[in-house]
Amino acid sequence: MKLSFLAALLFCCTCFAQNNTDTSLYMKSDKITYLTDIGSESGDLYKTIGHHGPAIENEWMALRIYFSDKVAIDVYNKAKAGLELKKAQWYPTPEQQKEGWGADYYKVAATSGLGGVKLWDGEKVVPLNPVTNRLARVGKTDTTSWMEMISRGVPYKGKKVDILVRVTVFSGKREAKVEAFSLNGEKVQFVTGVNYFKDFQTKKGTNYIAVWGKHPEDVAAEIVEVGAAIMYNPKDYVKTNDDGTQYLLISKPTKYLETKIISSCARETELNTLDKLEAYIKK
Repeated sequence: MKLSFLAALLFCCTCFAQNNTDTSLYMKSDKITYLTDIGSESGDLYKTIGHHGPAIENEWMALRIYFSDKVAIDVYNKAKAGLELKKAQWYPTPEQQKEGWGADYYKVAATSGLGGVKLWDGEKVVPLNPVTNRLARVGKTDTTSWMEMISRGVPYKGKKVDILVRVTVFSGKREAKVEAFSLNGEKVQFVTGVNYFKDFQTKKGTNYIAVWGKHPEDVAAEIVEVGAAIMYNPKDYVKTNDDGTQYLLISKPTKYLETKIISSCARETELNTLDKLEAYIKK
């Protein structure tokens, strides 16, 4: 009995030690104290919060949600597996990048980024803005890290709705989960997707869209090819759309929507081409 108990205890300790995920939420004015939640009636703390919003990471990528009218999801790609967010704070120096750190190669621009969520009113995309209040939260479990953005009082079809977007990363699993909730109980049409730029390669399947190419230079020390993909259940959607900057998926009226997202880059050793990324998705 004692041996069994010790074995179980050792197993539990090993599980805790293997949680290769993390969270990050802090004020720019105080980079020492990490927060679990923060809110704003204006709905915009883009310039106030470190890395412009809550962030989470697993071994292969970090993700953040912009705390602004965008509520877009952005990506930090890594050259090698490991946790970097607390040390790099999304913006490693050029010297660190040359030493093997990741970087912010991904550019969201005016889109929803990778798997970001907005609404659809039947004719056009409706941003999660203006709001009566916006709240960001982060947290961890034994094997995951998650972040949430709650946008309250969003005007939609003559009413006001409260929308929650939750992103979860898993230890030992490359893809992240994105969930959208209509907290009022009102059915809404969500719109999500993946953005792209000129000369990008695209591959599509019945349940995924994958893109690959160079994002415009922004803050990284070099331009690196980046891959991104969204995986979804086609039964959840009524149509797709390409607006010239992003592939959009428009959902059926619903209270809940779930997708999976994944990103990789040419600097890593595993999924460093579009073909390899697509093969992983299919597997």
